[in-house]
Amino acid sequence: MRSVIRAMSLRSLKLDYRSWIVIWILSLLLLWEGIAWILHMWMSPQQATSRLPYLHDVLAALVRYSGTLAEQGAVTFGNAAIGFAGGAMLGLMLALLMSAAVWLERTLSPYVISSQMIPIIGLAPIVYGIIHHAEWARIVMAAYVTFFPIVIHTLKGLKSAAPEHLELMRSCGASLTARYIKCLLPSALPGLFSGMKIAAPLAVTSSIVVELMGAPDGLGVLMVSSLYYGSAQVGMFWATIMLSIGIGLISYLVISLAERWLTPWQPEFRAKGGNAV
Repeated sequence: MRSVIRAMSLRSLKLDYRSWIVIWILSLLLLWEGIAWILHMWMSPQQATSRLPYLHDVLAALVRYSGTLAEQGAVTFGNAAIGFAGGAMLGLMLALLMSAAVWLERTLSPYVISSQMIPIIGLAPIVYGIIHHAEWARIVMAAYVTFFPIVIHTLKGLKSAAPEHLELMRSCGASLTARYIKCLLPSALPGLFSGMKIAAPLAVTSSIVVELMGAPDGLGVLMVSSLYYGSAQVGMFWATIMLSIGIGLISYLVISLAERWLTPWQPEFRAKGGNAV
């Protein structure tokens, strides 16, 4: 009887991952406010604010400059989304081609891997200097950071298809197109979504890096201008940081929801559905 009561109490205290995320975020925000309070106790207000402002001041700046932040955030997110979509399509097509021909995979793999050896902070000014168009430079950089994780994870998913399923389809006379549609692509979907979840925040970051190089608009421009005015605009600076983090998180969550809707057969989704029942 005691063991049953203990098991029931432990089960009632068990929190799902959403509750732990909320607790973690609230703990992080409280830690931020506490560190800012300590800095203001030991330093002058101007010095403390320049290092870490109060969280409520940052939230006030988010509300005060909401119009400007929404306008510039839409520019950054729009270009990042276009580049992300283009990079995802390029990565998916390349992964399909590499899975269809082993020689093509062996030929292209070194170039795909070496293309990611150039850091974004070094490539962004080169791309912006060549194109000399902020919008296209942001799109190109977002596509650049997107296609690599898409290729790697999608190709891994394509290779994870059960050999006996493919052999059965071959014995039944299924065409190559049918094998991809019925077997290979469903096996590749979890890997594709994993690559997309990695690439989505990187696409936003790469667009902001381009904007730091001298673009006329975007969140990166707000960051640079806020740093120029120093402590007078420190709230705006941190507000742009918070907004860029929020855009990345929203992108990640949207892709996660699409993954759960399109790939309900994955074990983690089946386990969650069983626990919910």
